[in-house]
Amino acid sequence: MSSKKPANEQTSARVASTAAKLLSNPRTPAAVKSVAASALTQKVSASKSKGK
Repeated sequence: MSSKKPANEQTSARVASTAAKLLSNPRTPAAVKSVAASALTQKVSASKSKGK
């Protein structure tokens, strides 16, 4: 089984918003912040999504 992520996977706006809130909370554990940061790196920026 391939471990490559398909190029078309994107984080939803709802998940990205939750991830941002978790990252800004100083009480969020480091492991959770790591997952949240990973989710945000998969979010399409507004400038990229306009070109679709």
